[in-house]
Amino acid sequence: MTGRTKGATAAERPADLMGLTAEEYDRAVAIMGRAPNRTELGIFSVMWSEHCSYKSSKVWLKKLPTAGPRVIQGPGENAGVVDIGDGQAVVFKMESHNHPSFIEPYQGAATGVGGIMRDVFTMGARPIANLNALRFGSPDDAKTPHLVAGVVAGIGGYGNCMGVPTVGGEVNFHPSYNGNILVNAMTVGLADAARIFYSRAAGVGNPVIYVGAKTGRDGIHGATMASAEFSDDSEEKRPTVQVGDPFTEKLLLEACLELMATDAIVAIQDMGAAGLTSSSVEMSSKGGLGIELALDKVPVRESAMTPYEIMLSESQERMLLILKPEARDRARAIFDKWELDFAEIGRLTDSGRLVLTMHGKIAADMPVEPLVSQAPVYDRPIAPTPKQAAIDARSLPATSPVEALRKLIGCPDLASKRWVWEQYDHLIMGNTLQRPGGDAAVIRLGDGPKGLALASDCTPRYCAADPERGGMQAVAENWRNLTAVGALPLAITDNMNFGNPERPEIMGQFAGCIEGMRQACVALDYPVVSGNVSLYNETNGKGILPTPAIGGVGLLEDVARSASLALKQEGDRLVLLGATRGHLGQSLYLREIAGREEGPPPPVDLAAERRHGDFVRGLIREGAVTACHDLSDGGLLVALAEMAMAGRMGATLDAPGDKETPMAGWLFGEDQARYLVALPAERSATILDRAKSAGVPAAVVGRTGGTSLTLPGGEAISVAELSDINEGWLPRYMGAA
Repeated sequence: MTGRTKGATAAERPADLMGLTAEEYDRAVAIMGRAPNRTELGIFSVMWSEHCSYKSSKVWLKKLPTAGPRVIQGPGENAGVVDIGDGQAVVFKMESHNHPSFIEPYQGAATGVGGIMRDVFTMGARPIANLNALRFGSPDDAKTPHLVAGVVAGIGGYGNCMGVPTVGGEVNFHPSYNGNILVNAMTVGLADAARIFYSRAAGVGNPVIYVGAKTGRDGIHGATMASAEFSDDSEEKRPTVQVGDPFTEKLLLEACLELMATDAIVAIQDMGAAGLTSSSVEMSSKGGLGIELALDKVPVRESAMTPYEIMLSESQERMLLILKPEARDRARAIFDKWELDFAEIGRLTDSGRLVLTMHGKIAADMPVEPLVSQAPVYDRPIAPTPKQAAIDARSLPATSPVEALRKLIGCPDLASKRWVWEQYDHLIMGNTLQRPGGDAAVIRLGDGPKGLALASDCTPRYCAADPERGGMQAVAENWRNLTAVGALPLAITDNMNFGNPERPEIMGQFAGCIEGMRQACVALDYPVVSGNVSLYNETNGKGILPTPAIGGVGLLEDVARSASLALKQEGDRLVLLGATRGHLGQSLYLREIAGREEGPPPPVDLAAERRHGDFVRGLIREGAVTACHDLSDGGLLVALAEMAMAGRMGATLDAPGDKETPMAGWLFGEDQARYLVALPAERSATILDRAKSAGVPAAVVGRTGGTSLTLPGGEAISVAELSDINEGWLPRYMGAA
């Protein structure tokens, strides 16, 4: 640092600190040795925002396991990279666009999809699949249908135009999201493992190239908006939402991949949050270099833009490149062919400083490294989440299992989301083998036998009741969903959506979820290779449920040896793998039937998860099962109903052998580490013996056949009626709205 280190007095500080605290402003003054001008202050504000610096979460994120034998690149780059053999790598990441999507749902969701796709193809990968995890407020809230319609249309509009299939995800509803919805977007790409591109700048004198769309005033201070909670005037922030153009992004994708086939690129970075500021600062910081930018050379689409506006704009479909000097003309020719802007706007220096000029005058001159290394890091106070008392299933009112099933299968969380995913092109590219609606999407990799399984998971009500157990369960369920189609889970990306970290109870939730995730990732050999943190998800001091969304990628060596949840042949035996204790705390049954959200979430035995999952995966690979489904929301009976509806085939469920477990707990309990498989009757005895030898609890609980679901005691409901209930809620809701 140079100059004075004394903090500025209140009178000396500007009225608008742009989201910085007084102490953070004083730190910036100490680094500069003077008061920063408006452009410099704007750069400090976005680089030190929660969204860009992870200042409240960094101390906890370091606890997550990020390495493994297949990991090529973990957190710290645009996306994570995992080796899948045969010279191929899968590149993937999940990110949030929560605040923009609440303010302007179509553009907020659309630009979220565009941004995450750029993160992936910046690494040299062609995007091959998108997923999304969406959480909306109560269906009874007046804004909810408008937000659902806008977000779904935005995701579909952008992804469909890009020609990338949207193959899976989640859609849930809860009043805690009334004032702050969650839109988490995930993209998966395929790359040559030997040709991964990184963002570390190198080579003093190398040219800095701006490519893509022109810069406008949209999205200015988007990063700082994403780092503050909402209030009643949130609608007034509409101008800060970016505007996307998927047709331009498609051209940018093809131009970048064409240039990547040459040896022209030294480094490349997407202009995402904080736009030209974050891309230039992060690239030069990683390389230990300085960077000079002539802002009057930046292509703009609006007149009289100031240096502040150019540096902080979050206009979409833009990239920053460092090129080898001799490659300028070749690169320009490629971008001219694709009708995209290509402008040399600066060069790398050995000064270690970010120097901005406009019309020959200095607009900013500041050290690069402190913008990254001296960003504030807060170890904020934490308060533990109080433990909840156990639920006694015998105290719940008696309810007909069929009536309970009717209500559950048609409730907003379990109702079919076909209305959503049919607005997405989930089959484009022709490689989608299992479409949305199952445990995991399955996509083929080219013409060979290999494929990927992809899933997104989180149970926020579990995380609210017990953050550590909820974080553990989110990872374990994602691992199960990939396993249930026969895939070997490889790695995860996460999206940590929480409220205001300045409140100790919120940081307690964050810390607890991280610890649970850490334990699960270690036990399941399931490293975290990328992710995103989204804090301040609350309105007027009321936060969302803690929502650590987990996006997982698994490998299928032969897609012909995969499983789906649909029942396929009559006379199969239904075998339940895993122990059932009838846990109803925080269950959907408790919420939807008894009207209570209470109790502890189910325990998670990670050793059992690993043992049971490995056993199931082995059965699938050898072709021993005809259908497989993991058990989660709604327990055994909901899982069987989903299998029956998917296969349009009935089944009969036997009475439980364990007379100690109440019927409601046996049918609807959400005990973990469980799978329901269908297999030929003649193989059931052998499989049960093998399960016993492997230490996996197993029991035949029924058989397939007929057109109805028949329960112990003889109650029955037709599969057709179940499907009508399940498929009908969302179209009726959106139609009525």
